[in-house]
Amino acid sequence: MEVESFENEEVAKLLNDWFVSIKVDREERPDVDKVYMTYVQVLHGGGGWPLSVFLSPDLKPLLGGTYFPPDDKYGRPGFKTILRKVKDAWDNKRDMLVKSGSFAIEQLSEALSTSAGANQLPNGLPQNALRLCAEKLSKSYDSRFGGFGSAPKFPRPVEIQLMLYHSKKLEESGKPGGAKESLKMVLFSLQCMARGGIHDHIGGGFHRYSVDECWHVPHFEKMLYDQGQLANVYLDAFSITRDVFYSFISRDILDYLRRDMIGSEGGIFSAEDADSAEFEGATRKKEGAFYIWTRKEIDDILGEHASRFKEHYYVKPSGNCDLSRMSDPHNEFTGKNVLIERSDSSALASKLGMPIQEYLDILGEYKKKLFDVRSKRPRPHLDDKVIVSWNGLAISSFARASKILKGEPQGTYFNVPVVGCDPNEYMEVAEKAANFIRRHLYNEQTHRLQHSFRNGPSKAPGFLDDYAFLISGLLDLFECGGSTDWLVWASELQDMQDELFLDREGGAYFNTPGEDPSVLLRVKEDHDGAEPSGNSVSAINLVRLFSMITSSKSDHYRQNAEHLLAVFETRLKDMAMAVPLMCCAADMLSVPWRKQVVLVGHRASVEFENMLAAAHASYDPNKTVIPIDPTITAEMEFWEANNSKVSVMARNNFASDKAVALVCQNFTCSPPISSPKSLEDLLSKNTSSLV
Repeated sequence: MEVESFENEEVAKLLNDWFVSIKVDREERPDVDKVYMTYVQVLHGGGGWPLSVFLSPDLKPLLGGTYFPPDDKYGRPGFKTILRKVKDAWDNKRDMLVKSGSFAIEQLSEALSTSAGANQLPNGLPQNALRLCAEKLSKSYDSRFGGFGSAPKFPRPVEIQLMLYHSKKLEESGKPGGAKESLKMVLFSLQCMARGGIHDHIGGGFHRYSVDECWHVPHFEKMLYDQGQLANVYLDAFSITRDVFYSFISRDILDYLRRDMIGSEGGIFSAEDADSAEFEGATRKKEGAFYIWTRKEIDDILGEHASRFKEHYYVKPSGNCDLSRMSDPHNEFTGKNVLIERSDSSALASKLGMPIQEYLDILGEYKKKLFDVRSKRPRPHLDDKVIVSWNGLAISSFARASKILKGEPQGTYFNVPVVGCDPNEYMEVAEKAANFIRRHLYNEQTHRLQHSFRNGPSKAPGFLDDYAFLISGLLDLFECGGSTDWLVWASELQDMQDELFLDREGGAYFNTPGEDPSVLLRVKEDHDGAEPSGNSVSAINLVRLFSMITSSKSDHYRQNAEHLLAVFETRLKDMAMAVPLMCCAADMLSVPWRKQVVLVGHRASVEFENMLAAAHASYDPNKTVIPIDPTITAEMEFWEANNSKVSVMARNNFASDKAVALVCQNFTCSPPISSPKSLEDLLSKNTSSLV
């Protein structure tokens, strides 16, 4: 619509004569977008972007829709027709329009501010919701191309998280067959995504979604929220399988972010556009121009070696967007190739009579040559906003990578686009991003966040997702060996989140503070989509917090989590597939005794670092890691005030020449363990038989 309508002079005249046009950046103001998207979804049974909504002067919605062609076609009224009809209705039926808009907002407000009928979920519901969601996802599983559902295919990481969690629970309950089946679906899906064109094989990271069922031709936009979540699920897959295929993809994503998406002070940028100019001076941008290749370009770059590369990535003279009738319905990519791996690397190496590592190293050299050429092309627009919520997702993945990737075998080889850095460097990135937010987007006096930063903080306040996702990232920073200061800040942010967003009577969190009268709806969001819902993440945060803190706050955290989930009882019962992460949160809350790993030693020591890596080596979402250095006074003071048992364990088990771990569950702790291998073995008992 931007090109078809908003750059059209005839449309511009109608808009300027009859309307006040306002363009909303939905990333900058998700609260405004949510109001009118919800209205359109209710009005038409679905929504999407671009979103066009007509409002009265007091901001009540009168009419709305998504895409409108400029002129009447495809059986749809054109945008110019819509403008004329709205103007006519405003002139002749104004009272009726205004009343219908006011009534719609009143009805939506009532429907979306749901309250809990009880203080907690009924017994058995968390387990049933988890099972139901897994069953529904399994039925939608694409056994040929991986993923859940049909085209267009989105890499919805919350679905992967649920299936991994469900697999773990089945294994623990003595059902290894079902556990392996769930895990198999996840691993195959992750492999297909990584080998598909949705993955940027040359520069790293993932595009927004695939237009076809085979993960081949993507919408080429790259979003930070996808990168953070996908890095985490590939880390989980590596933790379970120990297959460096998955650790490589995690690094691929994180190294892309480090190279292209981080500002000088550490804030992580939000997105790169899908389209760009095909050449310098081009007047029009084209979707995917930066990422796609002709056969001739590859021949010119790689010369006599081009045939190997072309076979590996299915490069064809006529273009390769022919794997599905949905890949290129308008023939936009004729003669162009979106790189995709359709053959197994081992088979191709064997065909050439060379060891697999030699083959991959040579392939890496070819990718580096293409990367260098691509770097000279006009780049897609970089959206250099720093959004708190999305940074929280990325902070989590960088922090976790710093420990989980230490499980890679010695001598693991990497090639382009992976750098192969020491995993500790990822912790530095996470801490720098968190410090950027604290310095630029957090008020130390009021304890409030701002939503985003670009050439200064935005005027928009922090929303629920900003608090919830950042708290989650800070908890990962702490558990992966960061300072206790990160845990203290997470606790302070949780207090402020409760003050601003919590419905103390009805339960759960609203998406906005409710302080801006121009935002007509406060919504209790539960849908786990491309991003998880703030309520799902908050429930998990509360579970994690009350597993660490046993002061008076602990009961408050648990009760808020119980009440929050009770608000969404009907959703968990009847539409579990819409709330996969909330299903996980409900089950986590129902686990009687969360496993705790208390790690005691000098934080700066190699022994402490090795034990920390061992504590994070196995996949277990119902595990809390508490690192503590008794020689740091502030840490001991924090634990003495907030969990005296932890402070006593630290004091009684500290030794200057080693680090020790105590694994505790159900009021019982293991003897002190000082061997990383012994700790890893103890914590991985239930997952070794899965793969």
